Amino acid sequence: MHLYMSDHTAAALAHPNIAFIKYWGNRDHQLRLPSNGSISMNLAGLETRTTVTFRPSLSADRLVVNGKEQTGRALERVASFLGLVRGLSDVKDHAEVVSENNFPTGAGIASSASAFAALAVAAAKAAQLPIDAEHVTSQLSRLARRGSGSACRSVPGGFVEWKMGSEDKESYAVSIAAADYWDLVDCIAIVSTAHKAIGSTEGHYSAASSPLNWARIADSPGRLDRCRAAILSRYFEPLAEVVEQDSNLMHAVMMTSSPPLFYWSSGTLEIMQAVREWRLGGLAAAYTVDAGPNVHVITPSESASEVERRLRALPSVTDVLVAKAGGPARLVETHAGVKGKAGPG
Repeated sequence: MHLYMSDHTAAALAHPNIAFIKYWGNRDHQLRLPSNGSISMNLAGLETRTTVTFRPSLSADRLVVNGKEQTGRALERVASFLGLVRGLSDVKDHAEVVSENNFPTGAGIASSASAFAALAVAAAKAAQLPIDAEHVTSQLSRLARRGSGSACRSVPGGFVEWKMGSEDKESYAVSIAAADYWDLVDCIAIVSTAHKAIGSTEGHYSAASSPLNWARIADSPGRLDRCRAAILSRYFEPLAEVVEQDSNLMHAVMMTSSPPLFYWSSGTLEIMQAVREWRLGGLAAAYTVDAGPNVHVITPSESASEVERRLRALPSVTDVLVAKAGGPARLVETHAGVKGKAGPG
């Protein structure tokens, strides 16, 4: 990797990820140390591109997302993260961050994961953070975690496991299988592109208020083992079972937290019920839902066209994004705009 444009400017690209075993709740909110480990798949074709430029002329950090200047909570989170980077480096200037997504933001498609993964990689390079060459991925994953927990999973490539660890230095994500290890596809059924009213960060704080949360956490090691084994053996049926169960458990905690969080819409339920019926009828498909109404339908590549066709036929589905397993976050030469929706590549 080398510097681009100037010593204090760098650009990076990262993919969102879909969690098969979910991250919900922290045991340390400041460090974003999770209550349980998680497993995910990066999503090729869906991407965030971010350029970070530290400028002596700036009196405050600046954030532009999809061409729009950001204020409020979005800017606060990025400024806080940049403050962390400045504290780890010799660069003390404020920064301009320009970021673009080619998929809906804040709608349950892990936009914060790709956003902070790309930000971590770009900011670390722009600030010339001292990173051990032998542990680049784990160190960048740890850094990304501080901005958004799930962002740590978007740093490595392919199928990824976030090891919860016992402390900060031990909590990072690793690749358990390359992107081409298993030809799975995520067909994302878009029910709404609206930005959710309550974000995941707030939800992590309320998770512990649910009387069901302790049971979800206690059973998580077993679900992790089942999911990991299914991926490594490329056996779809047990993967489908554990992925759907884990998604349901997380939403049960959300719905029974104080205050309760209801991310599902009537369209979400329609899709979930349809997917289960399709699988009973012999079509390999499994649903999982992050913190939003949109539904990720996981399927082997040979079934992807049929799954997409059936999803588009449902009245609540306005669009379907199709993504295969994607690679790691990486530096890029320029901040080229990303346009259009994702394809299968």
